[in-house]
Amino acid sequence: MQVIRRLCVIFMITLPEILVAQATQPPADGGPLSVIDWLGERPKPPSKRSRPPLNPAEAPVAKSALPPPVSVNELGQGSPRAIGLVPAKVTGLPQNIWSGSSAAQIAHQLDRLPELHLPAAHTLLFTLLLAEATAPEGDAKQGDALALARVRKLMDAGALDPALSLIEQAGVATSQDHFKLWMDISLLLGTEDRACELLQDKPYLSSDYGVRILCAVRSGDWENAALTLGAIQALQLLPPDDLALLDRFLNPDIYDGAAPLHTPRSISPLSFRLFEAIGEAKSTRNLPPAFAVSDLRDIAGWKAQLDAAERLTRIGALPDNRFLGIFTSREPAASGGVWDRVEALQRFDTALYSGSAEAVAKTLTEAWQAMTEAEVEISFAALYAERLRSVSLEGQSKMLRDHIVLLSPLYETVQNAPNASVEMAFLTSIARGEPPQAIPDMRPAGAIASAFTDPSPRSDWIDEARNGQLGSAILHTIGLLEDGARGDTFALRDALSTLRALGLEDTARRASLQILLLERE
Repeated sequence: MQVIRRLCVIFMITLPEILVAQATQPPADGGPLSVIDWLGERPKPPSKRSRPPLNPAEAPVAKSALPPPVSVNELGQGSPRAIGLVPAKVTGLPQNIWSGSSAAQIAHQLDRLPELHLPAAHTLLFTLLLAEATAPEGDAKQGDALALARVRKLMDAGALDPALSLIEQAGVATSQDHFKLWMDISLLLGTEDRACELLQDKPYLSSDYGVRILCAVRSGDWENAALTLGAIQALQLLPPDDLALLDRFLNPDIYDGAAPLHTPRSISPLSFRLFEAIGEAKSTRNLPPAFAVSDLRDIAGWKAQLDAAERLTRIGALPDNRFLGIFTSREPAASGGVWDRVEALQRFDTALYSGSAEAVAKTLTEAWQAMTEAEVEISFAALYAERLRSVSLEGQSKMLRDHIVLLSPLYETVQNAPNASVEMAFLTSIARGEPPQAIPDMRPAGAIASAFTDPSPRSDWIDEARNGQLGSAILHTIGLLEDGARGDTFALRDALSTLRALGLEDTARRASLQILLLERE
């Protein structure tokens, strides 16, 4: 045992030297994806400029005796660059939204945001996080730190695909923190092989022994994985639960028939995948939303995919078309719960494609009730509003159709009938951004009407926006909007007023309509 312990100590001592030696090698062709790679393009080599021929009759002569100018930059400071996936012409947000803030300040604001339930708040937050923007205070290090905070927030919200693209654009080899975040996202998406290839080329990017063991096994280097595990076991470098999990992952034959490991209180993406690898996959039901994305993979059963699709769509983390694709991929084989919702949606989808107004009228109410039960009404509205507008409906079906369109991006197209109710007239006025003529008997209607007739924007946040802190002002407003959606009418009035003053008119209108029309506790 003493001999083994000594060998382990020698291995751990010499390991940094090995890593440094490997780090000095030139990078392999399979490096991290840049934003150019992500777009499917590669930069063209610069064209060679032809130099003017020297005058052979005249020797080169200096024009001045002064020393040439020398530019000086602080070591470790690169030029700040714009980081983001969506350009300003799409988001409507300028690139300098963070210029007057610090990365630490924005990260603190992101951490303090309440749990969002209003779909419009989710959408605005995602837009802000993905917007192409330059570094805070014009500093490259600040930009790197803010990129990490943005990616972490996207990950917390279950938006793993855009989070993966954003961290790759920011540079996965920028720091160990960048690589760790990339690896965590990749583990949940099942794409960790690319991260392991980079780690093999640049081992200094991670000091996580579990990740090293996983990547060694992935590359077929079982001996290195076993030696690393033996060393960390001898030196007790990891908690006992982690060591037991890694041991079972590396030596499955030894533990054949053994009792399952207990589930830890908190689970990391690495542990989650290791439990899956040893045949003890954990349910994602009580785990953060990011873990639910793993249930969307083909290896998961359809029931797990349906549950994950509803959960992620509810928080705006799943594209509408992908939600529809999962719900219509096959016929339900059972009844009750999500199976009834699948059947209701499929029946309505079939009726709508049939072109029969009668069939649509018969299936619309049931489908809408199913979507309301799952709280995915906004995705349903976005998917079907345009086709519903062309269907001739009457009575309750027509009113429900108009409400669905009001919850869609086509909300401005809803027209008032001559005998429209006070409620409908109010809704269409808000949809057009006009002061309503009358206020219906709906509790939040008064606060919403005030934001469109006598707005009261927060002057301190407007000042922030004018001073290069537009991103910070929007984050403040998102938090206030969520408070308003939960019943604080004063917060709702001020949040809607501030959104309008900041030029976020679409968000203000859609948030108002959602609060009025969605059935939320």
